[in-house]
Amino acid sequence: MKKIVVIVGATASGKSSLALEAALAFNAEIVNADSLQVYRYLDIGTAKPEVEEQKRVRHHLIDIIDPAEEYTAARFAQDADAAIADISSRGKQAIVAGGTGLYIRALTEGIFAGPEADWALREELLDKAKLNGPSYLHDRLKEVDPKAASGIHPNNQRRLIRALEVEALTKRPISDFHSEHAFKERRYEALKIGLDIERESLYRAIEERVDSMVEAGLIAEVDGLLKDGYSQDLKPMGALGYKEIIGYINGEYPKEEAVRLLKRNTRRYAKKQLTWFKKEIDIEWFSPENRSGIMKKIEEHLC
Repeated sequence: MKKIVVIVGATASGKSSLALEAALAFNAEIVNADSLQVYRYLDIGTAKPEVEEQKRVRHHLIDIIDPAEEYTAARFAQDADAAIADISSRGKQAIVAGGTGLYIRALTEGIFAGPEADWALREELLDKAKLNGPSYLHDRLKEVDPKAASGIHPNNQRRLIRALEVEALTKRPISDFHSEHAFKERRYEALKIGLDIERESLYRAIEERVDSMVEAGLIAEVDGLLKDGYSQDLKPMGALGYKEIIGYINGEYPKEEAVRLLKRNTRRYAKKQLTWFKKEIDIEWFSPENRSGIMKKIEEHLC
């Protein structure tokens, strides 16, 4: 079983810089596990590694699909498997780094992939939701799969539609598949390192990052995507960092409000990330400043 290192944590906690440092120290390459960095053209808002950083250490699964394409955790696991195999074939180590918890879990433990998307069914469900109101999808899921409904926020339209789609296509609730699978397929000998940063310091880093993104041209990046024909309804365009700026571009609020919303929403997202990762029992937590302790742990695992 291949050994890999996985670095996780909240946004702006220092995952990328640690991964770069570890890759240089242990003859490794980095596999991205951020669900937005896979998209081309979404650069500033996703805090992709700088060009110079990517020259120093090869990064995988960055800029691999168009913003209009669908990308899932199951596909990520397949792509990451291929990247890790390639890295290993060249005698190097693989360091997986990112904050998308489901991607990490899919890679290290497997995931229920489910049936292929039925786009006609999805359109039908969307039309019914528009006709019957925002609670329609959640109410319908409660009827066919109350267990799944209890774990999905009523406003999370994408997950509600997927759960309803699986039930309609397989005649079984998606919660049954999740229970059977239970994410118990151990696929790598993975050392999972979590960056545990004090909350006030994290929030300060988030605010500084947002300010830097705006100064670096985030608004121009989003405006350019829209002008290039990428709809604001696309999944990545509705993601953190893009939806707030789109609201400003559409004249819904001033620039200052867009920045405030982005900072607030990023703090909330970071909290959700930490909640997810803290539930994972196999993550070893370190302060980002404890570089010597982290490097020693990685060396013990790989050597």
